[in-house]
Amino acid sequence: MKTLLSGVRWISSMDVHPSGDHLIVGGYDRKLCWFDLELSDKPYKVMRYDPTIWLHSLTNHLVRYHTRAIRSVHFHPTYPLFASSSDDGSIQVFHARVYNDLMTDPLIVPLKILRGHDVKDGLGVLQVKWVPKQPWLVSAGADS
Repeated sequence: MKTLLSGVRWISSMDVHPSGDHLIVGGYDRKLCWFDLELSDKPYKVMRYDPTIWLHSLTNHLVRYHTRAIRSVHFHPTYPLFASSSDDGSIQVFHARVYNDLMTDPLIVPLKILRGHDVKDGLGVLQVKWVPKQPWLVSAGADS
């Protein structure tokens, strides 16, 4: 049994990495936390919307993270990918490389922002899931 301190006010979703040593947590307060369960009970990385910061701290890529509540997060079971969906109508896909060496930190690189859903009554993309054997992403939104 382990207690994790996320700093997220309202947790909306979470998913465990296929290795079992990492966890992502999404919240209605626009935060996404990555936990390395072997390292600490506090998040290894917290991603949140900040209008003053446009540069991703790990890769120096320009990133604008979700501006509204995060509804769903999901790791791909076989590929080094994870996705998050939000009420802003977008899905963000990340490359998430986890190494077997405990001294090497996970590599998290933003890949793509997908916009295909419309926001209806303040709700956007409600759920994302990866297809188990392909790098395909399925999403469900409030726009039917």
